[in-house]
Amino acid sequence: MKTVTFENVSKTYNVGDSEVTALDHVSFSIEDESVTVILGPSGSGKSTMLNLIGGMDRASSGCIRVSDTDISKLNEFELTEYRRKKIGFVFQFYNLIPSLNALENVSIVAKMTPHSFDAKEMIRSVGLEDRCQHFPDELSGGEMQRLSIARAICKNPDILLCDEPTGALDSATGRSVLQLLTDMARKYNKTVIIVTHNASIALCANEVIHLKDGRIEFSEKNEKPLKVDEVNW
Repeated sequence: MKTVTFENVSKTYNVGDSEVTALDHVSFSIEDESVTVILGPSGSGKSTMLNLIGGMDRASSGCIRVSDTDISKLNEFELTEYRRKKIGFVFQFYNLIPSLNALENVSIVAKMTPHSFDAKEMIRSVGLEDRCQHFPDELSGGEMQRLSIARAICKNPDILLCDEPTGALDSATGRSVLQLLTDMARKYNKTVIIVTHNASIALCANEVIHLKDGRIEFSEKNEKPLKVDEVNW
């Protein structure tokens, strides 16, 4: 089953008197319950693509289908409900609430949907059960990223969107976070989409989409994705 389908999607921005094309007539599909990596250099359109899938931005033209819904036709209220119920976000710089402890940071999203997971169980699943009462500034970078993954999964979204989730981490911590993301996809049957410029991560994915200058250069399927510990970081 196709979870995400782009049909001839373009996105342009007005910058002063100029028009900048971030995505240029892009078409592709992403399989349900898979790990997909969107790979490309800075400025290739990776984050724009993620923002469009997540409903944080609108396409200038074309159609974006998520399951059976054309999200490009949703109004603002419907788009907010879509983000709240269907999408989990993991960012490079965590976006945790500094005044809330670890358990509170995860619990706050559990209230967003009626079918959320238990917040304590999610923290346990990422190995932070002994850090529940710690605040973000008392956690390491790897712990904060694991906490952000627990928060994203807690509301039980269909799709987990990850924007450079290992970009601010050292190689050992990056591996542990990537392992956690792939485990989450398989354990909870989620569709995980990872934007990165790190080609090593692509070896662990079911499918890789290569972007350059707002266009898809090519896409490829990995019939036998490597295990995370087999990848040279």
